[in-house]
Amino acid sequence: MATANELRNLDDAKLREQLTGYYEELFNLRFQKVTGRLTNTARPRQVKKEIARIKTVLRERELEQE
Repeated sequence: MATANELRNLDDAKLREQLTGYYEELFNLRFQKVTGRLTNTARPRQVKKEIARIKTVLRERELEQE
């Protein structure tokens, strides 16, 4: 789990790559929940928070360019 400061040190391409990975993981976790195979029930919340952190950093950069 990366902090927002650690994410700010990464470039946009890397952040978008991580964002895609987290969305895929969240999809798989939702699928596991439906099928009853989800063992770590806290993981979906952690993934959502990571997605929010990355999106926040990307939005901050977008606003800086304006």
